[in-house]
Amino acid sequence: QVQLVESGGGSVQAGGSLRLSCVASGYTYCMGWFRQAPGKEREGVAVIRTGGTSTYIVDSVKGRFTISQEYAKNTVYLQMHSLKPEDTAVYYCASRAYAYGLSWYSSCLSPLTSGRTYEYNSWGQGTQVTVSS
Repeated sequence: QVQLVESGGGSVQAGGSLRLSCVASGYTYCMGWFRQAPGKEREGVAVIRTGGTSTYIVDSVKGRFTISQEYAKNTVYLQMHSLKPEDTAVYYCASRAYAYGLSWYSSCLSPLTSGRTYEYNSWGQGTQVTVSS
């Protein structure tokens, strides 16, 4: 199983920026970022096709967050700008292995947007992001 290690969380004031990093120990088909605020369900934030160009950002953070990768370093980033107090959460990196016969949409994007987090195979330990007003 792929090991994922996140870094880059911290505390910022509203309007600030943070960049989260996630390093994978092996092959992944796609990598996503999820977050979980206290008392709320884990939700998908962004996903990227490993080694490709396909990305998806959920509407609630679109225009403020971007996802990118350094394929040679097995690293995915979540750049967060204009942070708001409601962005406060533990942020998790997750990856999915290739599933034969499934498209990028079915494998990676749909599970992220529909809450089927269990379809992602590997998870990092999480990194806390706290945004104060």
